[in-house]
Amino acid sequence: MKIGKTEKYIDEVLESKGAMMFTVIDPVDYKTPDIAVKAGLESVEGGTDLLLIGGSIGAQGELLDYVCKGIKDKESSVPITLFPGNIATLTRYADAVYFMSLLNARNPYWITQVQSLAAPVIKRIGIEPIPIGYIVIAPGGTVGWVGDVNLVPREKPKIAASLAMAGEFLGNRIIITDVGSNPQLQNEGPVPVEMIKMVRSSITVPYIVAGGIRTTDALRTVYRAGADITQIGTAVEQSSNFKAKVEAFAKVVKEEGKRKIK
Repeated sequence: MKIGKTEKYIDEVLESKGAMMFTVIDPVDYKTPDIAVKAGLESVEGGTDLLLIGGSIGAQGELLDYVCKGIKDKESSVPITLFPGNIATLTRYADAVYFMSLLNARNPYWITQVQSLAAPVIKRIGIEPIPIGYIVIAPGGTVGWVGDVNLVPREKPKIAASLAMAGEFLGNRIIITDVGSNPQLQNEGPVPVEMIKMVRSSITVPYIVAGGIRTTDALRTVYRAGADITQIGTAVEQSSNFKAKVEAFAKVVKEEGKRKIK
């Protein structure tokens, strides 16, 4: 499959800037759809490189259409990409979709079956699929439960690295490790540093680290461990000023990207 416009954009920004940040907007987590739209628009104003819309439960149908269209009608400078929780997390108002295989799922539905069910819909509505290998690390949050995941223990970086290599060998062009949104144990934080380092050294494709990144210090640590891209969701959603929060994170991304390309 040829590289599409959004994936090409990701590759070009990484090459020129060294690091990227994606903001995740789960419409279900906001009090109203209009606040979710506001969060998306202000995230772009604050300097996010890409908007991810979706979530594990309920981000679908009219709600998903409304939020994606509401953002797209007013903002087109960054791609709107779907972060699907299932086949229903699809809308024609997005530019692209994470076409993910949940590599450490116990249930084959999440590895290949849901993808086969979604593929005809994605082709029909004309959004770009981005092949992604998805790995969930303990504690896993909601996605760990929904995806029936055999969670990678935090103290076992070699397991994550092996899954990441398998994902790349299977043809995925991006790898994600994710501890899940709103982890059950708030003090566990993001993917452990040693795991990030081992995954990064094991693959050649872009590497996204997601979940549990709530401070600029944590963000900086994740980049220095080897992340190319980070996904920020809860930290923005819980902020009283969406734009200011993203601006603070974007400043770190810019600094760390410069370090990478020196």
